[in-house]
Amino acid sequence: MNGTPEDGDLVSPAPKIPVPVAVQEAVKTLIRWAGDDPDREGLLDTPARVARAWKEYARGYEEDPGEHLSRTFEEVGGYDEIVLLKDIPFQSHCEHHMAPIIGKAHIAYLPNERVVGISKLARVLHGFARRLQVQERLTAQVADCICEHLHPKGVAVVIEASHACMTARGVNTPGVMMTTSRMMGVFRSDERSRKEVLALMGY
Repeated sequence: MNGTPEDGDLVSPAPKIPVPVAVQEAVKTLIRWAGDDPDREGLLDTPARVARAWKEYARGYEEDPGEHLSRTFEEVGGYDEIVLLKDIPFQSHCEHHMAPIIGKAHIAYLPNERVVGISKLARVLHGFARRLQVQERLTAQVADCICEHLHPKGVAVVIEASHACMTARGVNTPGVMMTTSRMMGVFRSDERSRKEVLALMGY
C-alpha cells in the first residue's frame, strides 16, 4: 500500500527513524542490569530495535485524539438511538512498570443530532492507549474526549484488560482481567438507559 492508509485500513509500519546514541546506551545499560551482554551477536541490534519499538508504542503522544471527532454527520435518517462499537482491541503500557496492557474496549454514545464515523471511536481509543497509562485514566480520557467533541446525550466506555505487571511479575497471576467504566450524561443519570447500554455491551 502506498501513501497514507485510507480510513479503516491498517496503519503503515513506522519508518526506520534514526535512534540517538544516548537512547541506545540506555537500553544497553538495562540489558547489562538484567544480566546479559549487549555486545553479543544476538543483542547487537537490540538497542535500536527497542528504541524504535518504543517510539511506535508511544506514538499517541504525537497526536490529538480529539481531532478524529472533528468531522460529523447529520444525515442519519432520523436515527436517535445508541451507537455502540464493541470489542475494540487495544494495547497500551502501564506507567508504573512500562509493561503491556492488552485488552478490549466498548464505546457507546447517544447522539445529539450528529454522529461520527465509527472508525473514529477506535482511533480515539488508540490515540490515548499509545501512551504510558493506567486503565482508569484511559477509560476517563476516552469518554471525556467523546463528550467534549460530540456533545452527545450520553457516553459509556467500558474497558477490560490484562496487565503484564500483574500477570508476568509481582503476584504472577495470569488470566486476571481488570474492568473499568465511565458513564456520562443519560447513561449516568438514568438507570434504564444505563442498563440498556450495558446489556448491548454484554453485561
